[in-house]
Amino acid sequence: MNGMDGHMHGMGGMGGMASPPGMQPMRRKMMMHMTFFWGNNAEILFDDFPGRDNPGMYVLALLFVFVLAFLVEWLSHSRLIKPGSNHFAAGLIQTFMHAVRVGLAYLVMLAVMSFNGGVFLVAVAGHALGFFLFGSRVFKKPGFGNGSDLPPMSC
Repeated sequence: MNGMDGHMHGMGGMGGMASPPGMQPMRRKMMMHMTFFWGNNAEILFDDFPGRDNPGMYVLALLFVFVLAFLVEWLSHSRLIKPGSNHFAAGLIQTFMHAVRVGLAYLVMLAVMSFNGGVFLVAVAGHALGFFLFGSRVFKKPGFGNGSDLPPMSC
């Protein structure tokens, strides 16, 4: 800023582009939804993804969100460490897998924050199918040994 006049010199104003004197800088108008909406004109996770008026890319974006949610459930319910493993190595692997799971879960959350109804539905469907396959009792061997539907807690 230059003294009391409040202008930023050398940066072209707030828009990042130089504007002629007396004119406002050109800015990209961006509309952000604050309620759920339906349709394929949405930005999901990345700028201009899946693109405007492109139903094929919208379906691909929905498939991507579904797979992310499904992977979160798979990672949440998988037991990748074998008993008797080196405790330090097992701890590093568990920490890495936890970080991947949390990162994927945050990506699903950010996708849902696009407020697109289709994105919300496929995220829920991905979590539901993942839980059905990996977390529910349908495909588990009977008996955890603690009389509960939940796996035993490890300390």
